[in-house]
Amino acid sequence: MKRIRYSKYVPDPAGDMSMEDLLSALSDYFLQSGFNDNFWYELPDGEKTLDELRRALEQALLNGEMFDEEMRERLQQMQMDGELEEVIEKLIERMQQEDYISIDEPFEAQAPDRSKQSSVGGQVGEAQQAKFEITDKSLDFLGFKALRDLLGSLGKSSFGRHDTRDMATGIEASGASKSYEFGDTLNLDITATLSSAIQREGLGLPLNLEYSDLQVHQCEYQSSCATVLMLDCSHSMILYGEDRFTPAKKVAMALSQLIRTQYPGDSLSLVLFHDSAEEVPLSQLARVKVGPYYTNTREGLRMAQRILQRQRKDMKQIVMITDGKPSALTLEDGRIYKNAFGLDPLVVSETLEEVSKCKRAGVLINTFMLASDYGLVQFVQKVTQMCRGKAYFTTPYTLGQYLLMDYMSRKTKTIH
Repeated sequence: MKRIRYSKYVPDPAGDMSMEDLLSALSDYFLQSGFNDNFWYELPDGEKTLDELRRALEQALLNGEMFDEEMRERLQQMQMDGELEEVIEKLIERMQQEDYISIDEPFEAQAPDRSKQSSVGGQVGEAQQAKFEITDKSLDFLGFKALRDLLGSLGKSSFGRHDTRDMATGIEASGASKSYEFGDTLNLDITATLSSAIQREGLGLPLNLEYSDLQVHQCEYQSSCATVLMLDCSHSMILYGEDRFTPAKKVAMALSQLIRTQYPGDSLSLVLFHDSAEEVPLSQLARVKVGPYYTNTREGLRMAQRILQRQRKDMKQIVMITDGKPSALTLEDGRIYKNAFGLDPLVVSETLEEVSKCKRAGVLINTFMLASDYGLVQFVQKVTQMCRGKAYFTTPYTLGQYLLMDYMSRKTKTIH
């Protein structure tokens, strides 16, 4: 008689692991802003070394919460037996094959040969210097994860577009009918149109319709908004024992994901400001790190205004995330004037002049402060008084909740 012997299923950590769970465990490593680096500058194009990825994977496997206690004990035993390195190499290969990371050379050429040690400190040779970077697929997932986590903490799951008290013609009818005017969406209210014709001509066939008989449904006018996110990336964002830049990047990614999925008529641009300022594509957000030391708020505002001038939206706003008072200024000849001690009268006056230009252009400025020093609070108070914006004192842990709720609270704004 033929017998079948069953054995206990032993999961394969490399083959059975969810890539989404692995990316979640590695999100802090992928988005790090230089807080844990020996040097504050970044590698070209945001690249990281494969050896750093191997160490991050090892920490995630041994110390993360992806596995139960039994699996963690098995992984620890594999580490003692020298088998964990093979699991890590398989995970890296899977991440490359499934387009979560890209490596500058074929994976087979990058796998380290542990039997070959270099003559310097017993380290692996050229293979350690192999670089990789995360792909757009990974960035989309990390943005979705950040948005899901932030909305989950708010008790929200989904949001619509920005509602206003104005009425417009459209497909979704939510108001009374109105006479058709040129340019309206031709979403006819058949009952009201026929009633108008009957009142004019009486019951009879054929029933002649005239232009004045046409009635269309109204829907709530939903405004569009152009937003420039000004993100302070001066060196203070990773100083004083706290990483403020990585949480700010996560919030920016979540805001980008929210706009793309829930508010498709809105636009979002990113401006980094430090000694100077530059516009950065949102696709590169996760790869940027902190920059030079000072805070050139005025240059960031000037660049934000140039971006908003190109946008034809009902609302225009600047969202500024910063942890320091203005301490730098770009002079007319291109030189950068710097003074980090107190509130420099020249820097403050020129920056407030730029705020005044925003007010005249109808641009709202909302400021999220990640610090509470006297100089910053005093400056932000003047900005909010001039632009009638809002100021929030937040921490890296509450920044996302404040920012997303502020963005989505403009549902009752009247458009003139």
